[in-house]
Amino acid sequence: MVDDDQIARSKTIQQRTGKTFHLATRLLPERVREATYVLYAFFRVADEVVDDADGVAPAEQRAELEQIRAAALGERETDDPVLAAFSELREEYNLNDEDIEVFIDAMVSDIDTDEYATYDELEAYMDGSASAVGRMMTDVMNPDDPEKALPHATALGEAFQLTNFLRDVREDIVERDRIYLPQSTLAQHGVTNDQIRNFEMDESFAAAMQTELQRAEELYEKGVAGIKYLPEDCQLAVLLAAVLYADHHRLIRTRDYDVLSATPQLGTARKLYLLAKTRWRWIWNKDPEAVFWAVTGDSGGGMFTRGAKLVDRLPVR
Repeated sequence: MVDDDQIARSKTIQQRTGKTFHLATRLLPERVREATYVLYAFFRVADEVVDDADGVAPAEQRAELEQIRAAALGERETDDPVLAAFSELREEYNLNDEDIEVFIDAMVSDIDTDEYATYDELEAYMDGSASAVGRMMTDVMNPDDPEKALPHATALGEAFQLTNFLRDVREDIVERDRIYLPQSTLAQHGVTNDQIRNFEMDESFAAAMQTELQRAEELYEKGVAGIKYLPEDCQLAVLLAAVLYADHHRLIRTRDYDVLSATPQLGTARKLYLLAKTRWRWIWNKDPEAVFWAVTGDSGGGMFTRGAKLVDRLPVR
């Protein structure tokens, strides 16, 4: 069994590196909450091998990730409390080894890959870096009908990741020299990598952002539609996570799509406001989709467009 020290260490990692997700995690029942701390900590341990790799040779990064893979799959002993705890969870909840494999594969790909030609390529990466995470979370929650829940969990995990990419365009350039916006989308709107690396904001970049925001919002629609298939005591937490991540779209639109001059961030007051608003609506209506669209539709001017073709509204250069 995972011990208290392992849980405490994992919780500290989540509090430090995932404040938005941590707020939602606190609403989970204890049986799922503690496992979620461990899952998140494992994901961060692997992610930081490549994201905090200044001065570390690519071969060393790959070797470390392979060591993490083997420990996570129970193929080698480890004295790392997070990896040991995750390996125990894998057995306890019968996590799919394939999801663990594709997650580590995605981390390995970050070593050499700094851009994606098409959305299909980016989506393949996100299946490991995010959708597999959603599927593992679903396994821990143990829904009555996993086959119904998992496709929606895959979509929601992808939505969260795409929102992060859209929010963090500047940060990904400054800290990692990566561009996660598909090259095909950039080319469609006449945006170059040099323009992004020089943080040159214009209407063309705004149009590219709108294209990907709409894509992400379609993923939220599919993802949120499956929250009802999760155990009742987990639904509010997942719903809140969706609301919090989606609120970054409101921030991006408020800034006229300018994520190049600064990274949009939700303040604590805003997060608590959304928590209160979501819980209040949940008291009166236990339909996750209805609550999500109500909150995202009337929070500070509306986060989402529900399919509106915003690109068509941009002035023509």
